[in-house]
Amino acid sequence: MQSPSIIRDLLEIGAVKIETEDYYTWTSGLKSPIYCDNRLTMSYPTIRKNIAKAFVKRIEALDQEVDVIAGCATAGIPHAAWVADLMNLPMVYVRSSAKKHGKGNQIEGHIEKGQKAVVIEDLISTGKSSIEAADALQQEGVEVIKVISIFTYDLSQAKESFRDKNYSYQALTSYEELIHQLVEDHQLEAKEEIKLREWRENPYIFTKT
Repeated sequence: MQSPSIIRDLLEIGAVKIETEDYYTWTSGLKSPIYCDNRLTMSYPTIRKNIAKAFVKRIEALDQEVDVIAGCATAGIPHAAWVADLMNLPMVYVRSSAKKHGKGNQIEGHIEKGQKAVVIEDLISTGKSSIEAADALQQEGVEVIKVISIFTYDLSQAKESFRDKNYSYQALTSYEELIHQLVEDHQLEAKEEIKLREWRENPYIFTKT
């Protein structure tokens, strides 16, 4: 179950952009016909509230009680805070690595062994950052029962990585739903749709190596 209104909101504010000719370059060097910047949602109160409520709905549907909400640094932090506030739960955030100064923390906030956590992420591409955050929590004795993101690129690499680590994840909206919405709104030509689907099957198709 996904949230069609979420993908429409992301498109409306330009958080998701499609370019099937002059491809975007990710930090990794990967060439992509899509760029998703969910940080923009912070600037739109109604949209960020809708996203927070959608997160809460997913969490409340889980078959386990949640003790703490964990945000992935940096883009997952504000959403985790809003979700934790709505649910009246403790919140922490997880850095990509431990600080080089001070206490050397990787996890900021108070956690206890035996707690159950949901990890909040803005988007999942390969799944690397989300999995690293989940690993950090588990190493401190906190059980990660779900990773939930606003958006997922639906890449097979992410699916395999989560499966290999035995973590469960889901997203409020997805690459497939994005394509469906663009087609429904007549904003995507047939040849563009083909390119988008080809890229998802082989995300390195447009990247020169």
